Order: sequence, then structure tokens, then C-alpha cells
Amino acid sequence: MASLSRRGLLASVAVIAATPLLDACGSPKDKQEGTTSQDDLSKALPAHVPNSSVKPDIPVVAGANGATTDPAFLSYPANPPKSVTGAVGSGGSYTAMTPLWGSIPPSSGNAYYDTVNKALGATIKMQPADGNTYGDLLPPLFASDKLPDWINIPSWNTPKLSFGDAVGAKFVDLTPYLAGDKIKQYPNLAALSPNAWISGVWNGKLYGLPIYSSNAVVGGCYYYRKDLFDKAGASADIKSVADLENLGKQLTNAQAGVWAFDDLFGNDAAYICQLFEFPTSGYPWTQDASGKLQHRYETEAIAEALNWHAKMVKAGYVHPDAVANNSQNAKQRFWSGKVLICADGTGAWNGDDNKSGSAAAPGYNRQAFKLFNAKGTEPKIELGNGASMFSYLNKKLGDAQIKELLNIANYLAAPYGSAEWITVNFGAPGTDFTMTDNNPLLTEQGSKEVATTFQFLSCPASATTVQSGAPQVVKDYAAWQADMVKHAFKPLFYGMNVSEPTRFASLGQPMIDMITDVRLGRKPVSAWTEAVGNWRKQGGDDLRKFYDGIREKYGTGK
Repeated sequence: MASLSRRGLLASVAVIAATPLLDACGSPKDKQEGTTSQDDLSKALPAHVPNSSVKPDIPVVAGANGATTDPAFLSYPANPPKSVTGAVGSGGSYTAMTPLWGSIPPSSGNAYYDTVNKALGATIKMQPADGNTYGDLLPPLFASDKLPDWINIPSWNTPKLSFGDAVGAKFVDLTPYLAGDKIKQYPNLAALSPNAWISGVWNGKLYGLPIYSSNAVVGGCYYYRKDLFDKAGASADIKSVADLENLGKQLTNAQAGVWAFDDLFGNDAAYICQLFEFPTSGYPWTQDASGKLQHRYETEAIAEALNWHAKMVKAGYVHPDAVANNSQNAKQRFWSGKVLICADGTGAWNGDDNKSGSAAAPGYNRQAFKLFNAKGTEPKIELGNGASMFSYLNKKLGDAQIKELLNIANYLAAPYGSAEWITVNFGAPGTDFTMTDNNPLLTEQGSKEVATTFQFLSCPASATTVQSGAPQVVKDYAAWQADMVKHAFKPLFYGMNVSEPTRFASLGQPMIDMITDVRLGRKPVSAWTEAVGNWRKQGGDDLRKFYDGIREKYGTGK
């Protein structure tokens, strides 16, 4: 797989905190809310024209509620087709800022940058910044009005920016350029699905270009060591948490330093919400039988999940480091076989993982359980936003500059398997990369110069591709994903860019801390019940009224 993929990013962030928009009773303020009704959304979204220039080795599979698998490739096409004809840029020079999780490459004398800019017919002066502190850099830029021409803004960084109100003042409204059939002059952008664009729409207008989009975004899955399961004679055909508990008993051997489970809960119940089927933190609301909005913290299911996980801890089936809430060495515990079952994001399942695991344990084989739920009934899984990162064009740009940058965005969005994709992602052949076993491999120079930068301005939809010479991993992941998408559903307020008032920002952390204490057996479940009552009194009920106002004004996104 490519050096960074959609699966490698953080889970999609949907509900964001910004300046106060509605008071506790739901009455509107003067600030722009960011939220868009379904009718206005349909007017702002681009048309969708699938790209058939490159055929994947494992085709896309359609699932439920708009979910589809990512196309999967076992090798790069021997004769990659061109997806762009004619000139791209017109000689313009622009500044661009993106996050980067990795070493910052040199800006001068960088053959990769030079190669891509030459192909673009323009100069994009890349200014990558540390992704871990990227969000701290943005507010001063907004306040001083010193934004670059083109900038990537992850959804999780928008809370500090009053984004629903600021977006119209700072960035280009792309609706006149891309809405409906207007996008067809940019075929690679038109190939991105409508689901990818939804969270780039603010206040009824399209502003953002989606990054690493996918119609199969989920919070993660439950993994197991198939090689060690086979050795122990354990079955991976599990249907319920009762089956999982039986595996805990079968596989744990504390005297040998082996435990069945690592943390199965996840921070703020990120993973176990799948099993016990309560909302994720990204879309925390559901409706009870009477139609009343109910927060995930108020559901019976989360209390059941806390009780079950604490039971596994008490039984001794969870690795002691996980019980101590030490997640830093979780991957090493799985690679070395100290734990046989864990929960993680889908980005954990790739060729690099296979390489690291095989180095620690020859024969290493990571697999994921098929979806199941606590009770052994038909499972379901919440579908995340089609994209959680977007790039934006500075409103100070002129019409000709906007069109030039959209042409460049179209080039950068060339699909995996195309001639343009390999240039954007690997640079110059022979200098930055060579082809090994029909897949591009960075040279020593390329490993220093090539970084995920241009891709954070515009890129194609995600594809599952070979990484570290492990095509079987691609086949296995594609098969799991094909089963998973059949169970996908869209949650309440899906893709609506709801901006919560900042006065509610402090509500979550005490609950996250309580989840940790209860799931690890430090406090009883009764302490959770008490915490939920306090949450309601301290603002949870007012937050519900806020969402009642959103539901009344804009609907639920469904």
C-alpha cells in the first residue's frame, strides 16, 4: 500500500466544536452555523462520474447505505494510462501548507518537488508542518489573515477556528466552479463520490476538496493472530461476546506470558461500540423508541459494555500492560504473540505491519474477525464520513488562479494505476524510485525527498495496494472489507458539519476518564451511572436541546 492511505489516518471526525451557534433552547445566534439542510446540500454537491481508465485487480463491491469497498491492486499496471490531457497549470506560483506526520523533506534541491511541479506546469511552494502540532499553527494564521494560497485543514482542527463562521470570509466558494455538472471539466475530481464531498460543504456552499476519501470508513475492527490460533486449535468463527469470552479462557496462559486480549474497548469506547451497538463519539446521538434524542453515554449498551470488559479484566484475560492503560507497546505485544486478540483501526492491517510482525514471529498472520455483535444477532457498523481532511483555496485568489489550481487539483487526483499518480506519489523514475516486482519502491534519495505533501492538497479516492511486498495482505483486507460494507449504516446527523457551542467542550473528558476507570475495573459500573447523571446536569441536557434545534431546523442528515 502507499506510504499513507485513508486507512492510515485518524478515524473520521464528524461533530466539531466551534463558537456558540444556538443557545440551550435552540434559538439562533448571528454566527454562521456551518450546518446544511439536505435540500441545500444536493444543490452544492458535484456530480459523480466514475473513472474507468484503470481496472483494479479486485473490483469495488457495493454494500449497504452507500458503502462500497476500496478498489484493490496487486501490482502497478505495466503501462499506466494517462488520465489528464493537455496543459495543466499556466505557470503560476503558489504557496501551500499541509500537515506531515514524518520527517520534513528539504525544500530546495528536492528532485521530487521539482518533478511534480514540472508535471503541473506551475510552482507549488510546499510548506509542510508537523502534523502533531498542526492545529496549534492555524489559529494565528487565521487571526493575522496570513493564510497561504492553498491549505489543508483536517476536520479535527476546525474547532479552534470558528470554522462555520470563518470559512466564507477566508476561502473560495467552489460551488460556482464544481457543483453539479460543472465538475465534469475536471474528470478526476468528478470521479470522487458524493459522500466524499459532504463534509466540505459549509452553510450550503462547497468550500473543501476532499482528501483520502473512501466509502468504507469505519472506526476499526477486531484482529487475531491466525497463525497462533491455528497452532492452538482455536476457532475464529465467533458470533457473540460469549464466544469471545470463551476464547479468553482458552488462549490465556499467564504463566507463559500470553494473554488472549489486549484492550478491546478503545479510547472513549472507540471499538467496543461496534460490538454493543451504541453510537460512536463522532456521531454520539441516537433516537429512542419515542423519538427523543439519546446520547451514547445514556444508552444501556455502553453500561453493558463497561461491565463486560471489566469482567474480562477480572478474569485475567487482558494483558497486564493493557490493564495498566499502557497502549504504547500494544503493537509489539501483538507482533510478539503476547496477546492474540486486539482492536485497532483498519490502517493497522497492511504490508508494513506484516513485515514488522514477521520479523518478530516468522509465520505471522494478522486477520480480522468478521463483524459480530454482543448478542450474536445480525451485526451492523457505523459508516464514517467519506473524508475527514479537506483543502481550501484562499479567497484572495483571482478567477484565473482558482481555475488553474482546480486544474492542478484534477491532476493530483489522478487515480491509482495512472501515469500521473506515480509521478505525484513517487517523483522521478530512477532518481526517486525504481519498479520492483511491478510496484514502485523509493530509492535512498527518494526516501529523503518524497513525502506526503501534494496529496494533502488533492488526491484520488483511497485504494488498497501492495506495501512491503505483501500482496496476500491486500487480498485478505479486500475480502474482509467486502463482507463489512454489507452491514454499514449512516448514523444520525451524518455529514452535517454540526458545530457545537464551546460551552459544551468540557463535558466529554470526565466521561472518558470514567470509562477508563470502569472498563479497567478500578471503579464499579454504579460509578458510571452516577457520572451520567452529573453529565446531564452539567450540560448534557442542554446539549440535547441544542441538537433538538439542529434537528428541527436542518433535519438529521438521513
